Amino acid sequence: MFPNGWPGWGLLLLRLVAGTYLIHDGIIGLLGTPQWAGAVQQLTAVGAGILLLVGFCTPMAGVLVVFVETWIGLSRPDNVRNCLVTASLGAALAMLGPGVRSVDALLFGRKRIDLRAR
Repeated sequence: MFPNGWPGWGLLLLRLVAGTYLIHDGIIGLLGTPQWAGAVQQLTAVGAGILLLVGFCTPMAGVLVVFVETWIGLSRPDNVRNCLVTASLGAALAMLGPGVRSVDALLFGRKRIDLRAR
């Protein structure tokens, strides 16, 4: 589904907030993480944030956000609250979809199925 109107604007706002936060947090995390596992976590978060920002493969990107933020939250217990909120945003976007203002909507669009008998 690709909701239009106020629901579409709301989904765009959710995608912008989640994507921007993931990209920002991921880049900040990359600057302060010398370990390999931390760099993989942060790069995955940045990639998922970019996908959410433009609205491409939104349900898969939302699920990826849930997994990455859970992984980060379990490996670094100092940031659990932020990880929980971001994982919740990712889960909501995975369930609701990208909205009409997204690359997914441009690529796949709204499909109409006519079920009238002939």
